[in-house]
Amino acid sequence: DHPEIQEKIYRRDDRLLTFLKDVYVESRDPPVRVKDGGGEHLPCKQEEKRLTKLGHLGDLDVKKVPKGKISIVEALTLLNNHKLHPQIWTAEKIAVEYSLELKEVNSLLEFFIPFAVQEFPKETKKAI
Repeated sequence: DHPEIQEKIYRRDDRLLTFLKDVYVESRDPPVRVKDGGGEHLPCKQEEKRLTKLGHLGDLDVKKVPKGKISIVEALTLLNNHKLHPQIWTAEKIAVEYSLELKEVNSLLEFFIPFAVQEFPKETKKAI
């Protein structure tokens, strides 16, 4: 919109060009090191996966997860099972059932608690 600004942008500045000509940059890559592997190409280790235990929520979640991990639906399911039946669903049983580390299961059960929705009877709503 402003022609004077456009003129300053496209104007050649010889002083800056001489400064630019004095700049010299030299760059060198570090020497390449070749690992002595004997020319063998070992196959990559495949991550071991397991089928998820989803029950009636199977359409909502992934079908396979890496061993040592759980899906969201599985996490909610095992937390709810532990909350409802802690004598049956112990940390040890959950670790074996879902291929998890016992230390991680103990942390999960200690720090993650599923929400409980409670509805108050209509008579007590007025008192609140």
